[in-house]
Amino acid sequence: MRKLAGLVLKLLVDEYGTKGVLERLADPVWFQALNNLIGMDWDSSGSTTVTTGILKDVLLKEDFGVSAAGGKGAKSRETPYELREISKKYELDAESYIKTSKLVAKVDTVALQTGYQLYHHTFFVDREGRWTVVQQGMNPNIKMARRYHWFSENVESFTVEPHKGISGIKEEYALNTVSRDAKEYQKTLLDIVSEDVRKIERELETLKAMTKGYKPLIYYKPYDKREVTLFRRYESLGKAELNKRALTLARELSVSNYDELLLIQGLGPSTLRALSLVLELVYDVHPSWKDPVTHPPDPFKFTYAVGGKDGVPFPVERATYDELISFMETLVEKNKNEKVLVRQVTKISRGWKFPKEEKKAT
Repeated sequence: MRKLAGLVLKLLVDEYGTKGVLERLADPVWFQALNNLIGMDWDSSGSTTVTTGILKDVLLKEDFGVSAAGGKGAKSRETPYELREISKKYELDAESYIKTSKLVAKVDTVALQTGYQLYHHTFFVDREGRWTVVQQGMNPNIKMARRYHWFSENVESFTVEPHKGISGIKEEYALNTVSRDAKEYQKTLLDIVSEDVRKIERELETLKAMTKGYKPLIYYKPYDKREVTLFRRYESLGKAELNKRALTLARELSVSNYDELLLIQGLGPSTLRALSLVLELVYDVHPSWKDPVTHPPDPFKFTYAVGGKDGVPFPVERATYDELISFMETLVEKNKNEKVLVRQVTKISRGWKFPKEEKKAT
């Protein structure tokens, strides 16, 4: 896997430069195709963590002009240290990348909530300062993963539809506060956070009491039958509890935009759920509930290259794998004119479709 991944990276850099590498890693379908090509089944567990781990290892050993930080679990917490080392090597501003890393993780855990808990975060940077983030969350209830892709060249705002793509099964709804439809929500949220946290707490407790049959003396227009549906939605995502210390800090710092608010230490998913509930039922201001998934994980075609580690559509064929590596090693030594022949081969396979009856879950 390391050999083949390294050869693919070498060809990519030669053909498209480091920007082309980052752009492709940020494409959910291309990334999925790569992990299938190197021997992962179309739906194997570990597709993201193993593939990014191999890429990180290859980039560490060879100078392609791209480096990677982070990884799965404990390795993700090493991201700030590794970004400082990479920034030193490429003469970049380390603190800006560390801030970006934290904000990207906060968006996909706090600002966008679908029941998936992040456990993997890999940050790719090239020598020109462009970056790509590939991170993944797991929904423990349905035992499914979701992968989030970011590319610096596509990010106009970290909190307005910032993703290059999201790979996963589309859910019926998601607490999506980074939709373009949530601009009024973000503005009102900042206004609310500037108020005394005790006022927000009282409003939240009133709403919780309503679920137990309490009716407020003052009638608010937003209080109607849909409150039941909303409560159920929020409850399905977890508890709605305020971190008063985080909100007090946000007020003291007079946060002026949503990015700054998300970066406040202690402001997590539970606190945002509580604030969103207050905004919806007291102020009649709403986030989006549309799940922003863009790509279901399914480029099954590419598992036919060498097979899959779990045996779908067939076990990895080591002889074929060795032959492929040998061919690729020869190819990287060839001049550009000879590489044109390979492009012709790709045209032949582009229209090939896999046999539907061979597809099965692993």
